[in-house]
Amino acid sequence: MRKIINPALLALVLFGSGSGLKAAEWVLDPFLTQVIFEYSYNSDPYRGVFAGVEANFLFDLANPEACQFDVTINIEDIEVDSPEVLDYLHDYEMFDVDTWPTATFSVEKCRLTGLTSFESEGTLTIRDQTNPITFPFELSMENCDGEICFHLTSEVEILRLEYGVGQGYWANTSEIPNEVKVIVDTVAVQL
Repeated sequence: MRKIINPALLALVLFGSGSGLKAAEWVLDPFLTQVIFEYSYNSDPYRGVFAGVEANFLFDLANPEACQFDVTINIEDIEVDSPEVLDYLHDYEMFDVDTWPTATFSVEKCRLTGLTSFESEGTLTIRDQTNPITFPFELSMENCDGEICFHLTSEVEILRLEYGVGQGYWANTSEIPNEVKVIVDTVAVQL
């Protein structure tokens, strides 16, 4: 069970007199983590879930700007409603999971944007294309069965063609637009 901790307490923990605070390593809870993608096909909305997401990140409470994220998404573990759509997504014209089975997001810099929000600047690699990207995160500290955990949420729009997702016929954006929304809802626990 998760219980939200007061934002004032979060600020105290994040920005408190931190001479004794040290960097901590956190890992995503796979059962409480979702990375969703939303797109349209012929104007009909669709969504899928990247189920195989693994991530470790280093977060120094005394220096939150110096965060480090390493996220790996197993593309083969996409969950969608249709086996036919799954075949298309796995195919070489889309994600080409036989050649590039994973996507990665790497961050070496964060910037606080509010009491409970920050931006992470890094690179996203899908297929053989790596591009800079900034994820805006909302952060809350929660009580997860007696342990402190971070609840991170974010929403960004990426252009699939910049990452090579859409070769040949699927490079045409008249049926599937270039814009894909990515929604991140994760819970991280300290190692």
